[in-house]
Amino acid sequence: MMLNITGKRIAIVEDDAASLKYYETLLRETGAEVYLYRNGKEFVEAITTGREHFDLVFMDFLVPLVNGIECTRAFRQINKSAPVILITAYYSEQTKNEAYIAGCTEYNLKPVFPDKIHMILEKYLAPRPAYQMYD
Repeated sequence: MMLNITGKRIAIVEDDAASLKYYETLLRETGAEVYLYRNGKEFVEAITTGREHFDLVFMDFLVPLVNGIECTRAFRQINKSAPVILITAYYSEQTKNEAYIAGCTEYNLKPVFPDKIHMILEKYLAPRPAYQMYD
């Protein structure tokens, strides 16, 4: 059963073409609007000009021009609550700490498999049932 998150806006900041295609394909099935950024500078410009707002961001750590940490900081200036999911092939305790200090919500190592992406979407974007009120 595919998650339906129609109307949600998701940004993918990733310079690797194959990874972009992969995330895009997975996310399009959910009905979400998907926005792709090949470098950090484009993403930062999109959010700081107020052109775009997002419900969730998938952020690669090593994106060109403005790295994932700086992008996350810029995003947090504008949006305190939307989840930023940092994804990297490069792990170090220092980058992990920097990522959390910058405001990322999760830090994941590549490769990120479809079930993991699905779990992330489910966790942060799935509609929650309203609480029932009984007399």
